[in-house]
Amino acid sequence: MEMFLSIIVKGVFAGLVAFSAVSWAIIVYKHLQISKATKESVTFLDFFWKTQRFNIIAPQTSNFSNSPLAVIFGEAYGEMQKLLLADNAKKGNSGELTADLGGIENVSRAIRKAINSEITKLEKLTTFLATVGSTSPFIGLLGTVVGILVTFKAIGESGSASLAVVAPGISEALIATAIGLVAAIPAVMAYNYFNNKIKVLAHEMDSFGTELLNIVQRNTSINPVNPVAVEEPVKHAVGEN
Repeated sequence: MEMFLSIIVKGVFAGLVAFSAVSWAIIVYKHLQISKATKESVTFLDFFWKTQRFNIIAPQTSNFSNSPLAVIFGEAYGEMQKLLLADNAKKGNSGELTADLGGIENVSRAIRKAINSEITKLEKLTTFLATVGSTSPFIGLLGTVVGILVTFKAIGESGSASLAVVAPGISEALIATAIGLVAAIPAVMAYNYFNNKIKVLAHEMDSFGTELLNIVQRNTSINPVNPVAVEEPVKHAVGEN
């Protein structure tokens, strides 16, 4: 029995240490990912409004591979190019994005799909942090309960409640509680921090997607000879709360 309880306590310790280590690895990874996404989005927006020509912006999107906004633009531009080719084949090189092809609706769907994909990518692994934050204290509590059981068993066997008898079990119980909190607190704080940053980026993606679609709607021609121009820029401060 005592060996079984000891195995449980050691398993709790090992599990909590593993959770903590994985959580910190995710925290570092997500911090780098979201920081790059925020910084490159600011740079891309500045480049987008300064350049003001889709055919010039499109080849440069690879320089902003970490920016969700660049990915959204690339998907929308790719959809416009597909529609242009279909329109040219169907209507004799008219070079216009026509309503009967469902052009605007297709571009809108491409933008929305890209936004959802980028949000999903940013949210990936954050649920593990939430899980660690919510479960680690209870796992630590399990170790605490087992440590107390070990203490009572030792008292019963020795018939004494001296410090030498109770110290090992109580110390295991307290360590289990402490490790549970050490694993949970950073995970919860990081999850809330990343969730807030992702919400800001998601808002910027929605705003940029809406503006991009409005630009397409205001410009019927998307022929590279007469490329879409960006009009009336509305800048956003990506990453600000």
